[in-house]
Amino acid sequence: MQIQRLAAAAALLLGLSGTAMAQRKPNIILIVSDDHAFQAIGAYGGQDARTPNIDRIAREGVKFNRAYVTNSICGPSRAVILTGKHSHRNGFKDNEHSRFDGSQNTFIKELGKIGYNTAWIGKWHLETQPQGFSYWQVLPGQGSYYNPDFLMMDGSKKRFDGYVTNVIEDEAEKWLDRRDTTQPFCLVIGHKATHRTWIPDTTDMGAYENTTFNLPANFSDKYEGRKAAAVQEMSVSKSMIMGYDLKMFGDSAEASRDGNIKRMNPAQRAKFDAFYGPISDGLKTVRFTEEGFAQWKFQRYMRDYMSTALSLDRNIGRTLAYLDRHGLTDNTIVIYMSDQGFYLGEHGWFDKRFMYEESFRTPMVMRYPGAAKPGSVNNDFVMNLDIAPTLLQAAGAKIPVDMQGASFLPRLSGKGKSRRAMYYHYYENGEHAVSPHFGVRTERYKLIRFYKRVESWELYDLKKDPSEMKNLYGQKKYQKIQAKLVAELQNEIGHYGDTDAMAIMRKGL
Repeated sequence: MQIQRLAAAAALLLGLSGTAMAQRKPNIILIVSDDHAFQAIGAYGGQDARTPNIDRIAREGVKFNRAYVTNSICGPSRAVILTGKHSHRNGFKDNEHSRFDGSQNTFIKELGKIGYNTAWIGKWHLETQPQGFSYWQVLPGQGSYYNPDFLMMDGSKKRFDGYVTNVIEDEAEKWLDRRDTTQPFCLVIGHKATHRTWIPDTTDMGAYENTTFNLPANFSDKYEGRKAAAVQEMSVSKSMIMGYDLKMFGDSAEASRDGNIKRMNPAQRAKFDAFYGPISDGLKTVRFTEEGFAQWKFQRYMRDYMSTALSLDRNIGRTLAYLDRHGLTDNTIVIYMSDQGFYLGEHGWFDKRFMYEESFRTPMVMRYPGAAKPGSVNNDFVMNLDIAPTLLQAAGAKIPVDMQGASFLPRLSGKGKSRRAMYYHYYENGEHAVSPHFGVRTERYKLIRFYKRVESWELYDLKKDPSEMKNLYGQKKYQKIQAKLVAELQNEIGHYGDTDAMAIMRKGL
């Protein structure tokens, strides 16, 4: 009998020890928003930004000043985050023709192998069902801002009442409540905000109506010497649609035909009409100059965009509060990032795609108690490609050899080597008429090769021209620098095995 008691006690101690070991592994929450520009965040100096909760993560952890993406578009960015591989390696190159191959390895699957409970809740946008997760609940396609549908694990589609950002957080907290608390967890919260068409929660409608945003210095860019920029269709003045984008409908019947508006329930619709109706009616009596109308559209765009971001930040605050409330803060890594950057009037644009800084660069802040010094700022080149190996290293998991990113954990303590250059490749040749292109960015310079829609090269001196207004490619003064950058680009293409880019480089211009 005594032997049985000792055996039972030993088994209990072994079980408790196993649980303790599991819990020593950090929990992980990765929050990925959509199209949230670093210029719209307080921690990054954003004008009139109200982002106290994103700012809190930066204040209690590290702000990455130079975080970038490999391909500035929604689905491909998520595929890169999941796999730690460039688009040409993970197979999801664009939003028009790609479907994510869920059978390939991801950091989620590797975490599952070492006992993590894993979940993705919210925007997915990879055209196939998630694989390798303990749980998932995702928006179909882009999803809807009001009363969104979700695809459920049992194959059903379920509609939820409310505003999408609130609903995603509600469902994320429900999963946290019912998870296996004896095991560490990794939760990815995928937000739809602040993706076009920027419809704020009814609570936030009008939040920025008394704010006049500064017009970017290059808002009226004429695109001299930049062929690809000249043919794009993403300008605030010419491409932004009055009804679809700015909610300035001719009448109630026209508004009711809009897919976003007709999903609203009567109470939501009443608040929408009460706010946007008078603005639209007042617009009918105003006569603008062409320049004045473009600037009016910019202000309307910015007010809607920034108001949509309020709910995003508020719900990030709810996530942080949940961790505080449940005693999880000290053992949970929290990363907030956008799937790419976004133009807030720079070059006269909205949207993303181009390798110019506002699109290429993304916000990223990380709280990791014990590893990331509170209030620290990291100025190394890091990429969304690095998220997967970073989280695997933090969890003590093996990093697969085919992952092309590199963990940035050593850089938090000043160890290891920083990237010398960053490689980018955008493939889509449809939406917004942005020409496919690839390129390399170094500390000071950027070289871009456009192809298909436009065949051209661009070279920028980012120290002298941070707004990327003057294309220096072909200028005699920069011949040596140009040759060095072409060699750097070829090196990056070879390093990552981008055979498509290799073939284009062999053709020359």
